[in-house]
Amino acid sequence: MSSAASRTAAGPVGGRRLGYALIAPTIAVLLAITAFPLAYNVWNSFHRVKLLDPGSHPLTGLSNYRTLVTSSAFHATFVRTVGYTVVSVAIELAVGLGLALIVHRAFAGRGLVRAAILIPWAVPTVVSAMSWKTMFDPSSGFVDYLLRLFHLPGAHTTWLAHTWTAWAAVLVADAWKNTPFMAILLLAGLQVIPTDVYEAATVDGATAWQTFRRITLPLLTPALLVALIFRTLSAFLIFDVIYIMTGGGPGSSTETLSYVNWRAFLVDTDFGYGGAVSVSLVVMALAIAFVYLRVLRPEET
Repeated sequence: MSSAASRTAAGPVGGRRLGYALIAPTIAVLLAITAFPLAYNVWNSFHRVKLLDPGSHPLTGLSNYRTLVTSSAFHATFVRTVGYTVVSVAIELAVGLGLALIVHRAFAGRGLVRAAILIPWAVPTVVSAMSWKTMFDPSSGFVDYLLRLFHLPGAHTTWLAHTWTAWAAVLVADAWKNTPFMAILLLAGLQVIPTDVYEAATVDGATAWQTFRRITLPLLTPALLVALIFRTLSAFLIFDVIYIMTGGGPGSSTETLSYVNWRAFLVDTDFGYGGAVSVSLVVMALAIAFVYLRVLRPEET
């Protein structure tokens, strides 16, 4: 009896040890890939490191961070990035949730529709951004053609040459690419909700809105949390679509924090300031994830 009890007590401990042993190689590889660049960026952020000025790299303390937080250009870029993140994630969440609810229902050809939804997400970002850049071209793109065909406002607009229209084009391109990702994550969450709770709600006379608000949304919270964390961080760190479609222009009106980081490293070759921007981005990303976990974490029962 005592030996059986000891085996039962030791079982979970042994299982945890086995789990740690199985994931240890993966953790070691991830640390080897990410730990050095992160530590190198932290070191750079406290030193003066410029590739065009080789030699010693004197310690500057918080000078790079002071430059960062006192820069009006950085403040403007931060506001643009946050604004874009909020708008894009809100749109993608609403459209993605709608798509997930639609393809969750049984109808003829549902499998084909689900596969078609994944096509934009499967297209490489470079290809997607270049395609949308061409489509927004006023002389050869179909956007201007459709606007003229249906006599809608915006025809003959040079979309990428003006601040707000450039942001609109970037938003459309990014939403087209990433909304399917949001939809698939939310669809996975919908599929694990037991059907009997919906049957009970129908018996109790709940309306469709009451069922959605009181059953679907609460039970979908874990999937919502995952989808929002991934998409918010991806939108907050957006670079490739901006780089390809607008190049940060017109002027610097569509530059984001990641674009500023790229420019600091590869254009200005200022690894000290670039390191400070990189470390700041990591801290901001962790803060975003922490807020989501605190706000949307499922209540413990």
